[in-house]
Amino acid sequence: MAAAAAYFSGMPAASPPLAEIAALIGSPARANILTALLDGRSLTAKELAHAAGVSPQTASGHLARLTEAKLLTIARQGRHSYFRLASPLVGRMLESIMAVAADGPPRYQPRWRGGDMLRTARTCYDHLAGRLGVALADTLVQREHVVLAEDGGVVTPAGEDFLSRFGIELSNLGRGRRAFCRPCLDWSERRPHLAGSLGAAIACRCFELGWIARQRDTRAVHVPLQGRTGFKTTFNIELREESEGASPPRPPPKAMPLETIT
Repeated sequence: MAAAAAYFSGMPAASPPLAEIAALIGSPARANILTALLDGRSLTAKELAHAAGVSPQTASGHLARLTEAKLLTIARQGRHSYFRLASPLVGRMLESIMAVAADGPPRYQPRWRGGDMLRTARTCYDHLAGRLGVALADTLVQREHVVLAEDGGVVTPAGEDFLSRFGIELSNLGRGRRAFCRPCLDWSERRPHLAGSLGAAIACRCFELGWIARQRDTRAVHVPLQGRTGFKTTFNIELREESEGASPPRPPPKAMPLETIT
């Protein structure tokens, strides 16, 4: 017993920051606040109070704690204050927790608002997730435009040419501390979509082309006819009407003629 006691007394305690962050996220109200910000947008305290289902006074306390823990950052514009996730790393952490929860008991499994639309196409911080995000990653990998490892990825010369004609110049990416390209486990599809600065650039380009559009009070993105046509022509991804969900992409050819998209 004495030896056992000595063993346990010598074991390192859990890192206090880990315990504190886990406790912060473990609050349903704070979890709802963080989830509402997963699309990368900045929201006011009033909007986040509505998302959390609490009073503005209660939300103010939650926001102060999340900001103090550096999970959120605040920007002031005139009399208004806007909150957003402090970094892509926070978004990645939240998605990873949701992926783990998806395999847990039903009461721990993530609940989403938006039904099948959210599963079909949504934002994960600043990149695309859901069936559409996974299909885009599959296409780029199958065409050998991108090579993904467990926690990173590279773009091939053929991929550089393809992305350039799609409207993405790789020379403008990869600056700073953020990962250039990496797989991100999709918590609803259980397979990776594309994250990092490349994933963000692809999502940004799709918004610019009008292929996807944000919707109010949800991370689900709307894919209009123009977008369904574009994804089919460029990536060989077939998306049905949003009420029906999305079908898996057909195996794409390794090369497809692509005019520069404007």
